[in-house]
Amino acid sequence: MALALTLLATAVAAQGSGAAATALDPTSALRDSQAAIGRDMSRHQLLDTRGKPVRLGDFAGKPLLVSFIYTGCFQVCPTTTKSLSEAVDQLAEVFGEGSFNVVSIGFNQPFDSPAAMRAFAAQMRVDRPNWKFLSPPPATVDALTADFGFRYVATPAGFDHMLTVSVLDAKGRIATQVYGERLTRDQLGEPLRLMLRDAPMPESMQLADLIERVRILCTVYDPETGTYRYDYALFIEIAGGLTFALAMAWFFLDEWRNRRRRQRKAERAMRALDGTPG
Repeated sequence: MALALTLLATAVAAQGSGAAATALDPTSALRDSQAAIGRDMSRHQLLDTRGKPVRLGDFAGKPLLVSFIYTGCFQVCPTTTKSLSEAVDQLAEVFGEGSFNVVSIGFNQPFDSPAAMRAFAAQMRVDRPNWKFLSPPPATVDALTADFGFRYVATPAGFDHMLTVSVLDAKGRIATQVYGERLTRDQLGEPLRLMLRDAPMPESMQLADLIERVRILCTVYDPETGTYRYDYALFIEIAGGLTFALAMAWFFLDEWRNRRRRQRKAERAMRALDGTPG
């Protein structure tokens, strides 16, 4: 808990010199954020950068990373978005393009309009098909942020707000909250890896999908290099298991063929004794 409070204290650090009365309380902010875990976010509807309605439920079927920003921020939000972008680039290389989605939500309405979010995305040079910048209708901001457990307070210089990435599972439920201004690959990669590993297999699994599943299963985070790498020991175990399975299949097939040969030989011998043409 002490570590989490330290992370949260950093996450809600003031962006201006607002009075103490307007600052966020780290303890209650963390409590609200953690209480949001398990909630279903799929019902919330927002607008994309072209003003078209988008439901968070539209992203169901894949893990979803959700961050809250405001476009008038000149320091913290650009820094966290850049950090998230770097992490997403690296995780896409490990888990595969399109294996998860990302959403940035502008909470300062009506200023974080679709046009403002589009400009912010361009400023941050984020142009990924699986990353959307969304604007909630002003009347829904309070309900949306409350459901996510996202806390923010207006200050004379902008907002004190939590630096959180909510990790949603494939059903649209908050699985975990990740805190901090500079995100590391293991913070986001580990919950993604667990969700992708535990995801149910599709009814009709193509070979490419199966290979991708094995690739996800065989990745581990290396804290010494700060990157994901393949767990070759697991590859060897999988290869050994497949070899054993193939060997057993060949053994039983060979036994079945030998049994059939012996049966046919015995039948021919019986026909010869009876004088029946073979």
